[in-house]
Amino acid sequence: MPHRPVPARQDRRVRAARLFAATAGGLVLGALLLGTAAPAQAAAPERSAPRAAVRAETPATVTVTGSGSATAAPDLAILSVGVEAAKATAKEAMAAQTTAAEALLAVLRKEGIEDRDIRTDSLSLAPVYTQAAGGQSKVSGYQASQAFSVKVRRIDRAGQVIGAVNDATGDAGRVNGVVFDVADPKELRAKAREAAYRDAYEKASQHARLSGHRLGRLVSLSEGESLRPGHGALPSMPSDEPSVPLAPGEIEEQVSVSAVFELL
Repeated sequence: MPHRPVPARQDRRVRAARLFAATAGGLVLGALLLGTAAPAQAAAPERSAPRAAVRAETPATVTVTGSGSATAAPDLAILSVGVEAAKATAKEAMAAQTTAAEALLAVLRKEGIEDRDIRTDSLSLAPVYTQAAGGQSKVSGYQASQAFSVKVRRIDRAGQVIGAVNDATGDAGRVNGVVFDVADPKELRAKAREAAYRDAYEKASQHARLSGHRLGRLVSLSEGESLRPGHGALPSMPSDEPSVPLAPGEIEEQVSVSAVFELL
């Protein structure tokens, strides 16, 4: 039977039907593949979360207190001197006190004391009371006084300065005391600080040995207030001699520290 040509319209319909069938088949196959893969994905174990880093154990520590001291010969004398006057009126008392203070300052400068080393510590004017026969107190006069702090940088002349002050001021003069010190305490304090640290380190080392450890690094270090106990203070004293004998002795500086060390 001879082959009859297919009309163009019918040919287009045939090709469209074939394409639709192929596409539908691919969709069905894809759905089947997805269906089989889902259970496998569901059954796969979840990836475990990373473990948290284990915190290092806090090391043992030892806390110690160290103390150290250092001594040096003083190179400075600080005098506390002044004048005092009592008169019937306040004006007279202040005038007498002023005259005595001027004499004191003049003799200090004559002794080679510089103005920067002379300081007024106090100035006062107060009434003086007496007890009346009837038990009442009344003002019988006024007392004026002034005190000075004087640095004598040549301590071998401190006694001479005190005697000169007393001669110049007479009965109005007052010597309230003297303190010996070092003009620059940095070096003395540094030596005391070094001794305090060595003391703390030796104590910490001993604690480490006793506890079966080795001494580790220094964790913290703090310094307490430095002290100078009893550094040459003398009480108030009268003087009728041109020069007063003095004994400077030594100046002691004390330092304390608190230290924390690791124990290994």
